[in-house]
Amino acid sequence: MNATKYAPADLLRSALAADPARPLVTFYDDATGERVELSVATFANWVAKTANYLQGDLAAGPGDRLALLLPAHWQTAVWLLACSSVGVVAEVGGDPAAADLVVSGPDSLEAARACSGERVALALRPMGGRFPQPPAGFADYAVEVPGQGDRFAPFVPVDPGAVALAVGGEELTGTAIGERALADAAAAGMPEAPRVLSGLPYDTWQGLSYGLYAPLATGGSVVLCRRPELMDADGAAAREAAEKITFRAPLPLS
Repeated sequence: MNATKYAPADLLRSALAADPARPLVTFYDDATGERVELSVATFANWVAKTANYLQGDLAAGPGDRLALLLPAHWQTAVWLLACSSVGVVAEVGGDPAAADLVVSGPDSLEAARACSGERVALALRPMGGRFPQPPAGFADYAVEVPGQGDRFAPFVPVDPGAVALAVGGEELTGTAIGERALADAAAAGMPEAPRVLSGLPYDTWQGLSYGLYAPLATGGSVVLCRRPELMDADGAAAREAAEKITFRAPLPLS
């Protein structure tokens, strides 16, 4: 694999070419009982639609900075890969006032209003549902994205050596994301094509790596659990068995 192929968007294209039907992201919300499973093909379709929306309707391009105010969620994973596809820097938990545009969940709308650029809101409801009442000053992702094109081509070629992600006070290039994710997988002893269970938040590199990038880079998949503290030990064991988990993400670093 050459250096370019380590960039997240290239890793997704490789996964799509290898086996589009296999699961890639399975999401649980233990507060609502929601379970969503996205194959590589379905996930890539959401990424393409979101990337088209990002560079088209939102007029974002390489080097623009997007404050991503979302929890660990399948739609957050989609936005991370869409940003990589366009060349937009995804600033996880970034300052909306300093960003070119902002993407917010329902719990961070007030903070997101500090952004003077485009604002997008996600309801994070089951099945990707829209807001019952759209928040003033925001475009509703669930309304805007379904009609976007299913294929994506960037207006400007994306440089894999440019900054693609900012998280926890650190910035990583597209190539570095894939390289570091592969290194994490090797250091942790992940099996080949792992089925990873992660309840880590997405506000650290560790959470992003185990909860998205490492499974993607190694030809595996992730079972992403939101609010896992609501599940008892028997429920956790049953989920691991049902989902055929082969690797559990470690506890957060202290």
